[in-house]
Formats: sequence, C-alpha cells, structure tokens
Amino acid sequence: MELWPGAWTALLLLLLLLLSTLWFCSSSAKYFFKMAFYNGWILFLAILAIPVCAVRGRNVENMKILRLLVLHVKYLYGIRVEVRGAHHFPPTQPYVVVSNHQSSLDLLGMMEVLPDRCVPIAKRELLWAGSAGLACWLAGIIFIDRKRTGDAISVMSEVAQTLLTQDVRVWVFPEGTRNHNGSMLPFKRGAFHLAVQAQVPIIPIVMSSYQDFYSKKERRFTSPGRCQVRVLPPVSTEGLTPDDVPALADSVRHSMLTIFREISTDGLGGGDGLKKPWGSGRSPALSLHPLFFFPVPPTQGPEAGPGPSSRGPHSFLSFWNPQLLK
Repeated sequence: MELWPGAWTALLLLLLLLLSTLWFCSSSAKYFFKMAFYNGWILFLAILAIPVCAVRGRNVENMKILRLLVLHVKYLYGIRVEVRGAHHFPPTQPYVVVSNHQSSLDLLGMMEVLPDRCVPIAKRELLWAGSAGLACWLAGIIFIDRKRTGDAISVMSEVAQTLLTQDVRVWVFPEGTRNHNGSMLPFKRGAFHLAVQAQVPIIPIVMSSYQDFYSKKERRFTSPGRCQVRVLPPVSTEGLTPDDVPALADSVRHSMLTIFREISTDGLGGGDGLKKPWGSGRSPALSLHPLFFFPVPPTQGPEAGPGPSSRGPHSFLSFWNPQLLK
C-alpha cells in the first residue's frame, strides 16, 4: 500500500512535533540529542580531515588540521573555554602533558590549548571508531592496547625515543578512563615512567569540572557552559629514576587535584593572565533546536566586548562565515 504524497509531509511534521515536545519537556532527551549531534559532528569533521591529512600521510603536523576543524564546536554549544598559564609550555623541548579526563567534551579543552607537535596517547579501540579513528591515525596519535601490558610497555619505550629524536610532545590522561565523579581517579604511572625514561619535564593541565552544565549521570547538558583550562608549571624529571615514579605521580596528582577543586569551586578563578580566546567578551550562549536546524540566538549584553560575541547572533552555520576566521 502506497502512501499519498501528503502523508510523508504529515509524518515528517509529526516527527518534528514529537522531537520538539521531547526537547522542551525532557532534559534527558535534550542530553541525548546534544551528545548524538556532538559525536556525529566529530565523525563528519573527521571525514573532512581525512583527504587533507592523507596528503602528508601519518604525520604529527596533521594535528593542526584536526585542531582547526574542532575549534568551532564550543560555539555550537555555547561553551566558553578559557586558558590560563599557557606560558608554562616550554617553547622548544619535548615534554609529557598529563591531564584529567572527565568526558568526551575534554576534546574541546584539549584543542583549545594543544601545543605544536603534540599528540595524545589513546586506547587502541579508538582506532576502529570509523572516520575518527582513521583521522587520528593520520595525525600521528599513539594507540596502546591497555589489555596487553607487554605491548603497552614496548610502545611507551618507542615513544620515549621519539620524544627525543623527533621533537614530539605527548598528551596523556593518567586516570586511564573517564571520571564523571567530580574528582580524580588514582593515576596510572605509565606517563611518569615515560617522562623519567626520556628525562623530559611533565606539564600538568587541569580542566575544571563540567558539573554546572554537563552531567552524564543526571543526563543533563545545558547552555551556556564555562570551563577553565589551567596549565601548571613544568615538573622536572632530571636525575629521577624509576624508583622515584610513585612519589612523582602522587605529587603531580595532588597538585592537580588542588587546582581542580579551586577552579571548579569558584567558577573560572579570575585573576590576571586569564586568556580568553575571543577577547574580553562573553561566549555566545547558543541553544540548539532538537534537530539543530533552528538555533536560538544568544542574548547580547551591554558588557560584551570585541570578538565574536559582539558581531551579533550566531547561527548554526555561523562558523562558516569567513569573517569569523580573520
């Protein structure tokens, strides 16, 4: 039995009505819509990146392409990412970055502060994540099979040599998995063994809690949101041996946990040296319609300074405007 032409329109309108009802009546539905779009959009961006990255082949310089493609995502969700302490990055030498890991949204903070020639160390399962896995491989991301300890140790030894011979930095999440509990899990010691073996400094990076706008447990994802990324002073490993690794890991975790509680308690911490990527204005608080085709424009306050927030409301496709890339 064939449906008359108008039936398809009626079904589409009914679906839109259903989704709109869920969007406005259910915070859980809104959470799933936003996360589905987030993951789908990242996969789409990876598809765009693959042919460009393939020109170089597997090369750490391709991380710049991934970073450029991802930087706009925070605007789609009205998330304000502020970086403090970026001057702590050593300008020329290799190092190991260690950071707390809360959710897949960490990607936004990472790309905001990612230094040149720095690649994450990721679980091997990511390699099979469709277009995202291929794009990550082309960008030189290092994959480790956490279930095979011998292979992981071998890979880390190779990474130590790469750090010294190819001027590469690595980004590690020492908790080993995402932590949604508003604190930090005990640190695994692989990153610290790596830094000690290569005798390179450790750069701790702390991302503030997302609890004010995001919670997987509560199925909550609201707009706007704010996150501070704090880069801490380098921790030297010069002269340290494998016997010093446990104390080193505990010391770094303690300092990171202290800062995490500080910047997660008072919001963004404030103070001088706070880098706001779009100037002194506020981030656009972009609320998305259920199908993300009709975003609600942000409200512009009189205190909005120069930068994107003073250029008027942003639509879903505003990041394609060449004026925003100048």
